[in-house]
Amino acid sequence: MALLTRITGPRDLDRLSPEQLGQLAAEIRTFLVDAVSKTGGHLGPNLGVVELTIALHRVFESPKDKILWDTGHQSYVHKLLTGRQDFSKLKMKGGLSGYPARAESEHDIIENSHASTVLGWADGLAKANEVLNRDDRVVAVIGDGALTGGMAWEALNNIAEAKDRPLVIVVNDNERSYAPTIGGLANHLATLRTTDGYERFLARTKEILDRTPVVGKPLYETLHGAKKGLKDFIAPQGMFEDLGLKYVGPIDGHDIEALESALTRAKRFGGPVIVHCLTEKGRGYQPALADEADRFHAVGKIHPDTGLPISTSGADWTGVFADEMVELGKERADIVAITAAMLQPVGLDKFAKAFPDRVYDVGIAEQHGAVSAAGLATGGLHPVFAVYATFLNRAFDQVLMDVALHKCGVTFVLDRAGITGTDGASHNGMWDMSILQVVPGLRIAAPRDADQVRAQLREAVEVKDAPTVVRYSKGAVGPAVQAVGRVGGMDVLREAGAERPDVLLVSVGALAPMCLEIADLLDKQGISTTVVDPRWVKPVDEAMAPLAERHRVVVTVEDNGRVGGVGCAISQALRDAGVDVPLRDFGIPPRFLDHASRKEVMAEIGLTAPDIARQVTGLVSKLDGRYDNAEIEPARD
Repeated sequence: MALLTRITGPRDLDRLSPEQLGQLAAEIRTFLVDAVSKTGGHLGPNLGVVELTIALHRVFESPKDKILWDTGHQSYVHKLLTGRQDFSKLKMKGGLSGYPARAESEHDIIENSHASTVLGWADGLAKANEVLNRDDRVVAVIGDGALTGGMAWEALNNIAEAKDRPLVIVVNDNERSYAPTIGGLANHLATLRTTDGYERFLARTKEILDRTPVVGKPLYETLHGAKKGLKDFIAPQGMFEDLGLKYVGPIDGHDIEALESALTRAKRFGGPVIVHCLTEKGRGYQPALADEADRFHAVGKIHPDTGLPISTSGADWTGVFADEMVELGKERADIVAITAAMLQPVGLDKFAKAFPDRVYDVGIAEQHGAVSAAGLATGGLHPVFAVYATFLNRAFDQVLMDVALHKCGVTFVLDRAGITGTDGASHNGMWDMSILQVVPGLRIAAPRDADQVRAQLREAVEVKDAPTVVRYSKGAVGPAVQAVGRVGGMDVLREAGAERPDVLLVSVGALAPMCLEIADLLDKQGISTTVVDPRWVKPVDEAMAPLAERHRVVVTVEDNGRVGGVGCAISQALRDAGVDVPLRDFGIPPRFLDHASRKEVMAEIGLTAPDIARQVTGLVSKLDGRYDNAEIEPARD
């Protein structure tokens, strides 16, 4: 790492020779494999942008020039070149974020880790430069996958409107089956297309030919058409140039000299330019290149030589859903699946293999996916749209106005619900049960274990006149939590054994084991507790109010935001029923949570069994008239 350790900032790159730049690229790839294999992270995407990132930082002057990354998971090389080379705690508490982070560096401008947003950011920043008369450059790096998102094309439409507003869009295209013409001719044509003199020549030619009787205009149109046809033959830029955007490329994304040449021309051009770079995901690391699924897009801890996992865990929530979807597909021909460019991560790869004609990948377009699901349901099918909980936020209007308003039988399966931890603020699935509470007719299931995932998924797809939601956590699924009884549609997980128990503890989803632990801790304090799992948390079960009335205190525990969550819904239901019982809701506070392990985040916000038991003990003591301020900790909201 002789060269890498000498890079403390982007300008250190300026003094390196072409040979040294190649050596630096090799050192960076070695570093990434070694570091990420120890911590886990996005390995394949970063291996693919090494030369591109070097070229960007040599051509542009960050942070004066704003380099923006979409979605940001490919910013590891950017971190290395901007002075952040301690990857020992990547994605861990106190370590580097897996995405750009303003708190880490002035070189990180935006923290977007939801895809397809960077062009909107770039459009706004370029407009700000124009209004404030600044000469800063704005550079937006977006992958070919993120370009499938509708927001990207909305932004392109606006960017193209201003022909003289400088903005550089770098398309990082790592599509493996795509093989356009690259090399000297394309590079030469790109030079012509982004040269002001060439543009003036064309304008002057048109002016002269327009004054030429009879043949002038037809001749210009013929020449222009021929030029256009030649360019489309050489490179697929027609779609962009039809929008009014200058196009450079395709460029070999692993040729630093070619990249610098293209980026320099784009930087000089006084308007929006697209630089199309072809890169290879997982480049330089054979295990990644051999991974047909996703080229090691994201990995856990692996052996650096083989790429094999260091350890294997038991069944996870996603795997349980994946297997059950295949079973449902066998039983019902009307079951179809939708994914937003995440077939494997959400567990639909098995369904796709079994029923290839019944799965639809809509790209990074959750809004379209939800509306398309409404159409599928109206057409007589039952779509199951599997998506990360945090990404459903992007399709709320469509869930509300297209699916729910039209009473469409669509099942949304939300993976990574609740606190996910290491991916940071944008990936915690902590909003879904709050924002979906306002949707009329929608029903939400929160399974507590694998058995309930299977059972509640089946219950969900039986609903034909309303949207249903099944949400579950990330990672390993624990052992089954058996019910000891049933009240209405709710499972009783623990009987209090008292004539009038002290606490009704409402456990939501995967927090059932923790809630049983809370009950054990309360029992040691002489506090009798009933633990129930509502199973379906929206709407609130009709049996909830009469059950709550038989207890002195109601406590809700959920892996979701406290504001507008399940606790709020139950509180409102009790008020509507005239049940005047104190209620205390525990959940996630309304703030963005820093990256750390799930356990560490939950400890930080007080969502642990000892913390909750201590506060509930204080609440019961207060009712008994023996509240002691010195012994009871305040609520950690």
